Amino acid sequence: MSFLLAAAAGAVFSCTPVRVFDGDGPLWCEEGPRIRLKDIAAREMDGTCRPGHPCPRASGEQARDALVNLLGGPRGTMRTGHIRVRYPTIQCRSFGQNHHREVASCRLVDGRDLSAAMVQTGTVLPWQH
Repeated sequence: MSFLLAAAAGAVFSCTPVRVFDGDGPLWCEEGPRIRLKDIAAREMDGTCRPGHPCPRASGEQARDALVNLLGGPRGTMRTGHIRVRYPTIQCRSFGQNHHREVASCRLVDGRDLSAAMVQTGTVLPWQH
């Protein structure tokens, strides 16, 4: 399925994660989409929290590193601060777009919900938005 088709709310699409910026996204997919993980909030990389969002105690770096570790660990760093990852293709469901990113829920290859797995790391907070 192409990225353009994934933009429709409810669409299921494949994502092969290739890089991560922070703990709740964007998560870049080899297929094109940039994903903002649904139902969680992480600190920004500068340590701030967005107005109206829950504010976890963990730093932005801790949340990013937790997401990177769930996606197979770091495979290098880009000048932009993105961390390269290599993980098998996962399935995601779109809930529409926000700031040029797909708001999506995704399942890891072992069947776990990626957002729920991030909450279990203690680095992000649940957030129904």
